Amino acid sequence: MPQVDDLKLQYSKEEIEKALERKRLKLKLPEAYGHKKLEDIHHGDQTGRYVSDFVYGANDGIITTFAVVTGAIGASLSPLVIIILGFANLLADGFSMAASSFLSKRSDLDYQKGQRQKEEWEIENFPEVEVDETREIFKNMGFSGKTIDDAVEVTIGVKKRWIDLMMIHELGIIEDQNNVPWKHSLATFFAFIIAGLAPLLPFIIPSILNNAVYFSPLFAGVTLFTAGALRTLVSPKKWLFGGLEMLAVGSIAGLVAFGVGYLLKQLFGVVA
Repeated sequence: MPQVDDLKLQYSKEEIEKALERKRLKLKLPEAYGHKKLEDIHHGDQTGRYVSDFVYGANDGIITTFAVVTGAIGASLSPLVIIILGFANLLADGFSMAASSFLSKRSDLDYQKGQRQKEEWEIENFPEVEVDETREIFKNMGFSGKTIDDAVEVTIGVKKRWIDLMMIHELGIIEDQNNVPWKHSLATFFAFIIAGLAPLLPFIIPSILNNAVYFSPLFAGVTLFTAGALRTLVSPKKWLFGGLEMLAVGSIAGLVAFGVGYLLKQLFGVVA
């Protein structure tokens, strides 16, 4: 690995192209699997920025609905009651998650906007303080002597660039100009509904209704594994591990819910 002192201030086009080719080759190596995954996620950000909302919405949808269904099965409730409880949970929780996603994203935007306005006000009213803070930022980055003066002069020459620097290096805020809260909430809602339907389907399909208590865990298990595997679209984990991990978590949640439903039925004699 080259030392900092060995690095050039500028590279030729040919040198950059050779470096990019070395990078592509290294990312193909097995030990670089995680780096390759994160590289693909980063460069697919514009088209895949809502993948995480969809994936995590699906994870929550299948686990919560599966828990409700298995709890109802454990209590020996009728298929009609299971359908009512399942769909009530599915729509209510789906809406709740979507609303939470929307409010969370919008709150982030409001916070970022407020901090940017504060920085703009401070630059206009206390430029001496802000210039001193800017010098300190570059000093902490390793600049010294005349290089600090040059860096500060270039930075404060454009107000937006100056505020951008302060937002990132003073406040630690990286703004997302493409953050659209309602799109995040829709992705979360539809993912929750689609995945959460899995354990309910056997109770609304006439041909397998009589065996719904067996098909429901099967449908849920397949969906749990699939949702877990899809998590690897936004993380460096391998799909098999991600799928098995989510299957294990969902299965435990289902068993706990089943046990609670069965216990309550024994204690209170719930019949429906």
